[in-house]
Amino acid sequence: MASHYGNISKVDTTGASEETARADGRSSSGVSASQEMAASDLPYIDKHKDKIMSAANRHGVEPAVVAGIISRETRGGRGAGLDGGWGDHGNAYGLMQVDKRWHEPRGGWDSEEHISQGIDVFKGSYSDIEGRHPSWSKEQKLKGALSAYNMGAGSVDSYGGVDARTTGRDYANDVTARSQYFKKHGYN
Repeated sequence: MASHYGNISKVDTTGASEETARADGRSSSGVSASQEMAASDLPYIDKHKDKIMSAANRHGVEPAVVAGIISRETRGGRGAGLDGGWGDHGNAYGLMQVDKRWHEPRGGWDSEEHISQGIDVFKGSYSDIEGRHPSWSKEQKLKGALSAYNMGAGSVDSYGGVDARTTGRDYANDVTARSQYFKKHGYN
């Protein structure tokens, strides 16, 4: 499904950085490492599939993108450091790790309401990128929005440097590769 927010299958990606891959015990980086992490997360993501599909389709966002964010943020809800749905030293909440410093978390940590809120944050990131980079294609804006989901649109100065300020310097590339995996595995 392509959406107003682009088609994740058409987004270019380099996948996970060495730092991200190494943190997961992977010996190699890149798209293959991202897809291996997504494959490892698939059974945990699948536990939330109905909620992901419902919320994503209601918001017009590809379910694969939502699954990719959840995989990166919380490894499907099994992420290290999660305490009652809270991560990032108690600043981020839920499967999609909505930051309480910028948003009032809604719903249970793994609820459809929370997933909808995370999608709203993503959509806001897309709008911010669209405003900052109106000449970009939908797919470039989609990748920029993934970066902005992690670090804010103000950190995205150019398409070539989309991950220059993200966690691991690979957030958008890693989530893109994971999302592409999920799209091939039922999240479309």
